[in-house]
Formats: sequence, C-alpha cells, structure tokens
Amino acid sequence: MTPPPAKRRPTIDDVAAAAGVSRGTVSRVLNGGHWVSPDSLASVNAAIKKTGYRVNPHARSLATSRANSVAFLLTEAHERLFEDPNFAVLMRGASKALSAHDISLVLIMAGNEDEQRRATEFITAGHVDGVLLVSSHSSRRGLISEIIAAGVPAIACGVPLGFEKKMGYVAADDYDGAGEMVRYLAGLGRTRIATIAGPEDTSGGIRRYDAYVDELGDAFDASLVARGDYSRASGALAMTELLQRNPDLDAVFAANDVMAAGAIDVLLAQGRRVPEDVAVGGFDDAPIATMTTPAITTMHQPFERISEEMVRLLLRVIDGERPAAIVLPTDLVVRASA
Repeated sequence: MTPPPAKRRPTIDDVAAAAGVSRGTVSRVLNGGHWVSPDSLASVNAAIKKTGYRVNPHARSLATSRANSVAFLLTEAHERLFEDPNFAVLMRGASKALSAHDISLVLIMAGNEDEQRRATEFITAGHVDGVLLVSSHSSRRGLISEIIAAGVPAIACGVPLGFEKKMGYVAADDYDGAGEMVRYLAGLGRTRIATIAGPEDTSGGIRRYDAYVDELGDAFDASLVARGDYSRASGALAMTELLQRNPDLDAVFAANDVMAAGAIDVLLAQGRRVPEDVAVGGFDDAPIATMTTPAITTMHQPFERISEEMVRLLLRVIDGERPAAIVLPTDLVVRASA
C-alpha cells in the first residue's frame, strides 16, 4: 500500500497570500512587527493562525544571525544546583521572562576547569546570544574575562568582582540587608553575636561579612567568625567550631538560609534551644527557611524580580545598549528562630 503523501508545511508565502500582504510584511511581523500597520499586523497574525504556520528556528537564526537562546551559566559544583533552591528560582524566573520573547534558556554548569573550558568554547562559538552569569566567583576570572573579550552580552547575578565596570549586574543590597539583620539580633538583647560568613571570593560573602564587622564596631570579636561555602554541611561545621571556641555565644547570623539550617541542626543536637539560648538569623528567604524547626528569621531577596531584571538588562545589551547595574533592597522576615 502506498502511504499518503506528507502534508506540505505552510510557508511565509502561504501566510502572505492568506493575509493579502507582501512576503516582506510577513517577515517584518515575524521579526517583531516593526514598520507594520495595525491592520496588516492583525491580518498576518490571523493568517498565521489560519494556515498553521510555524517559525523554523534554524532558518530564523540563520537569517537574523542569532541563536535565539540564552545561557544560564552556573559557576558552582553540580550538587549545589540541587541543594540551593535559589538557583532553581532564578532559573525558572529567567526562563519565564525569556519565553515572552520566544527565547530558550540553556543551562551550562561550570564548576571546575574542564567545565569552564567547555562552557567558554560553547558560548564564544555563537551558540547563545547572551549569558546570565549566576554565582560569579572571583576565582572564575578567566571564564568571565573570555566572555567579555569575545564581546558576548552578559549580565551577572550579584556584583561580578573585578568586572564591575565591564559587565552589568543585578544584585540584592547585601550590605544593608546584613546590617539590618545584625541590628535586629542586637535589638533582641543578644551581646555575643557570631557569624557564619560566605565564601570570600563572592560579592555576597564579602559584603555581608563587611556589614557584620561594621555593625558590631568595637564589639567585633574575630573568634566569633567562621566561614562556610553556602552549603548546609558547611553551616553545621562552622556552628560546631563556633560553639567550641565560644560556648557563651547567644546569636548567630548565617550568610544564607541553607547554612543557617545547618547551624540549627548542630545547636539542637547539642541541646541548645533556638531561639531561647541562641537566636539564628539567615539571608535569602529561600524555601528552606520555612522547612526547619524553628523556621528561620531571614532577609528576603526578591529573586523573581532579580531574574526578570537580569533578562531585561541582557536583552538590552544584546540589542546594543551599554551594560547597566541594578541593586534591589532586601526585607527582614521575622520567624521563630530569632
């Protein structure tokens, strides 16, 4: 039996004929609707629906010299993607914002040297139109330098240390937010406030620690400082170290909620009541902040807005505008841990 002939895929010419306009008008509608009258725009859109025309992404990318995709570049180890829910929130928000422009989001992991090399080759080969750089460590300077040198549009989440004048970014106000948390803990009458600081090669780790030091002033005690890598295990290890050095501490500010959760694990395991004996404050307002017992008092970062603003700024850079920077405020969220 002879199979029926395959149904011919509708073309731009079919849309033009159905709409009663030129092929060029249809092309302009498909590429953003510039210089098209409202009547023609309505006719073309109706014809697209009637004919069932679908854009060929490969053909469009060849015609426009664009890949119609953006990289979500995460410079962290793979396990961090699954442990830290903030990355998923940012990725979901960026994907949603890009979908409104019919642009795909491509996840690229670059947590080690081999991954960074492959990421650089992929990005600079023109497979994406731009980069959303997430969790930018200053130790990844080579990767960032190559992206900038290649002229690839990029926007960072957080301040890209060493590249503040060359790459746009969207960041929460880490310094003011951390300062507010330390003031809040002090306002509860706590006098031995420790901190579990973040990595020293990230803007958040630096700025939140600086605010802690400045807020305490003359009361600052270096023995009340321990550092983590934003993971729950590192928060637990840091809390253990702090208790060994300073069993009289009565509060701890962790630089993110995941480390705060690790700190609470240790405090409860050692018989300390939270917040009666030790008040715990975090940063981010990540989903884990409501999953611990007690729930974590924290500083809210507007992650959904951060991802939306990152996409907005990136699309402007792709269109030829200069990179811009935005710093968004944080808000104190009081829960049971402090």
